[in-house]
Parts: sequence; structure tokens; C-alpha cells
Amino acid sequence: MGERIGVSDDEWALIGPLLPSERGRGCRPAGDNRPYFEGMVWMARTGAQWRHLPDEYGKWNSVFRRYRRWVVTGVFEAMLETLAAVVQRDVSADMIDSTVVRAHHCAVGLKKGIKNSRGSAVREAASQPSCTPAVTVRGDRYVSS
Repeated sequence: MGERIGVSDDEWALIGPLLPSERGRGCRPAGDNRPYFEGMVWMARTGAQWRHLPDEYGKWNSVFRRYRRWVVTGVFEAMLETLAAVVQRDVSADMIDSTVVRAHHCAVGLKKGIKNSRGSAVREAASQPSCTPAVTVRGDRYVSS
């Protein structure tokens, strides 16, 4: 699959203690958090499906279940707040959502040559209504008058 995506030893020295220690399920001991976390980082960086996670990070389903458990319990939120406090960074700038991201005009379905939007208002006023107010409900059937 190419180059291994993970975290350096210095990064892990900061991140590792912030992750919860896992207990084994049944008779198997829990694995180390680092390969699981690196598998989550690989997923975030590549955008691939969970089933395509390379075997070097562990079984995809085990990584996914630990990821979901950490999301539900708020591990990532706590980690983000702690790391932001360590570097004294403003946490309001950590996330970008679609309300601040501008899309290119091709991405929203606009034609390149359209410059006047008033024509659509005229067309809308002249078009037939999309509902049928003559249809009413009587009992359990729709009856048109």
C-alpha cells in the first residue's frame, strides 16, 4: 500500500497517555493502543473504507470498534482539548465545517454563463403551482372535487 502512515515517537509520547487503557475482552488481552491509533490516523488521512485498512494496523473490525468506543466516550474531544491547552491554542479554530468552506461554481451545479438571476423569479411566478389544493381528505380516502 505504500508508505506507512502513523505518528512519530515524540508525538506518541504526548498522545499515548491521553488514551484510555483497554481491558481484554474474554480470554484475550487487549492490544497496545498505538497500532489502533495509527490505524485510525491512516483512515483519516486516506479516506478509505474500514475494510481496506492494512493488516499492519490490526484487524479492521477491531480498530473500528475501538474507534467507535472512543468516539462515544469522548476520548477524542478530551484529547483535543488537552493538546490545545498544552500548546495554548485557541480551540475555536480547530474544526472547519461546510458553512465556512466555499465550493467552486461547478460543484454547485451553476452554469458558467449565467450572470442574471432575475430570470428565474419571472419563470417561477409564471409556472403552475406544484400542489393540488382541490384534493381533500374524506375518511380514509383522498377524493378530488
